[in-house]
Amino acid sequence: MSDADTLAALLDTIADPHGRGGLIASGRVSAPRFSEGKVSLILDVTGLSGAERDALDKAVHAALESVPDVTDIRIAMTSEKVGRRLIAIGSGKGGVGKSTLAANLAVALARMGREVGLIDADIYGPSQPRLMDSEGARPTAKDQKLEPVQTRFGVPMLSMGHLVKPGQAVAWRGPMAGNALGQLIDADWGACDLLIVDLPPGTGDVQLSMIQKHKPAGAIIVSTPQDLALIDAARAIDLFNQSTVPIIGLVENMAGYQCPKCGEISDPFGHGGAEAAAVQMGHEFLGRIPLDIAIRTASDAGDPPAAGDGPVAAGFNAIAQRLIAWLDKQGG
Repeated sequence: MSDADTLAALLDTIADPHGRGGLIASGRVSAPRFSEGKVSLILDVTGLSGAERDALDKAVHAALESVPDVTDIRIAMTSEKVGRRLIAIGSGKGGVGKSTLAANLAVALARMGREVGLIDADIYGPSQPRLMDSEGARPTAKDQKLEPVQTRFGVPMLSMGHLVKPGQAVAWRGPMAGNALGQLIDADWGACDLLIVDLPPGTGDVQLSMIQKHKPAGAIIVSTPQDLALIDAARAIDLFNQSTVPIIGLVENMAGYQCPKCGEISDPFGHGGAEAAAVQMGHEFLGRIPLDIAIRTASDAGDPPAAGDGPVAAGFNAIAQRLIAWLDKQGG
């Protein structure tokens, strides 16, 4: 005859999807009850995606059905709501490298052990599928919620580029764009407690919709060192300030170019402008990323530099570490 202890030992041979040992040891399953051939247990599915929940449910059923004395299996699934926070990556104008920063920041955070997802909120000009090597991928849907596309960098993501044909124009008015953004944010993000949101440039409908309906925990502003970009960055900062969204800090992109032949460093866009602006406005300066052909070629190839090592990766990692420090101060 089987007993509850025997069944518990059997369940503990099933690995927790998030690598915390067996289902009993990890606390994923409570001690099962067994009486007259009926097994009942509580399965905690907190932080699991829809696919992970289904796979775990099948694994538990398969294990218990292998026991001759078991004639009926009853599983109650419970889940605690994950406290998910959004970090907005914004800029006052296009072409300053905001999307590149967002992609590499997400990859760097994932490599540091954070459960992080990436949302491409640039509804009209999505670029994250190219940057994250997920072009052609299509998200599935379950229970009227999208399930993110999984990338080889350990960062689940969603983009309008995953939902329309390549090259197809998205000619939507503001409310439709806002609704689309809502579907991306309200997707089944599983264990992700942090979402990096790559906003479109400027201060338009998409930004307003996100701030009003899905208030970010904080915002990072990207700018080049030149005065014109800094003027536009100040407008983006003002939008977040008006909405009481904390400014985590500024990042200076395209800061200095090193000649691959002579090694001389030049500053075609200036140098230090974003850092000076951060000090002037009372915000943190999070770091600078150089103007480097390696970043452009790697990005075009869908291979974020932060996924590897080297000086460029170190720059993105330093910014990720400062974001983590900011999050820790906020309580997580």
